[in-house]
Amino acid sequence: MSQNLLILGGTTEASALARALADRGVRATLSYAGRVAAPRAQPVATRTGGFGGAEGLAAYLRVERISHLIDATHPFAARISANAVAAARIAGTPLVALVRPPWTPGPGDRWTSAPDVAAAAMALAGPPVRVFLALGRLHLAAFASQPQHHYLLRLVDPPEAPPLPNVTVIVARGPFNAAADTALLHAHAIERVVAKNAGGAGAQAKLEAARALGLPVMLIDRPRALVRAEVATVADVLGWLGHAQADRGV
Repeated sequence: MSQNLLILGGTTEASALARALADRGVRATLSYAGRVAAPRAQPVATRTGGFGGAEGLAAYLRVERISHLIDATHPFAARISANAVAAARIAGTPLVALVRPPWTPGPGDRWTSAPDVAAAAMALAGPPVRVFLALGRLHLAAFASQPQHHYLLRLVDPPEAPPLPNVTVIVARGPFNAAADTALLHAHAIERVVAKNAGGAGAQAKLEAARALGLPVMLIDRPRALVRAEVATVADVLGWLGHAQADRGV
């Protein structure tokens, strides 16, 4: 049976994997969750939207005769990742997760951690400061409990309404670079950075900027790890595909 891959994507790594597979002539579909209005064009087939939970995803894997499932979603996309593990088990489809290693502090970093978004919001209790809230749009409501701060947000799509009472919104799509992010934080007089520990190079610029400016950073821990095969690079996925194909006796 020839390979027919489903990539659960939305990340820089998913796009890089799609390019690598297209270059090799491997059939693949890249699936978006639908949270971005205009996803990047891809060199493979794409689909947008959910599957209807683990059972729905398992049904898709069977109907489309998917040979391999690659979870290249954001490290904080806990629900779809859990559904992928369950669906792969139900359908008997080999699964691997392409997971960015988390960021780790280096010399000059002033980092603290929070176990989740709610804890990060509670940690901002106190006098008003100017915060770069680098979380995307899905978790902003938790910070309405700390309305005393001025929040700088950088979002891929403009919000339908102001997400917080005292906010500046910049619409931009990464990857970003350290020089530009340093200028951004300086121009907005940012005093603190709050972000998820997403890992990867595409979103690391804000941490380099915070280091350059001597700013404290609060990083939100990743969700609990799942029991699944994981790799860290596109090259690792390509290697896994070769082994997985051989394991199936093809």
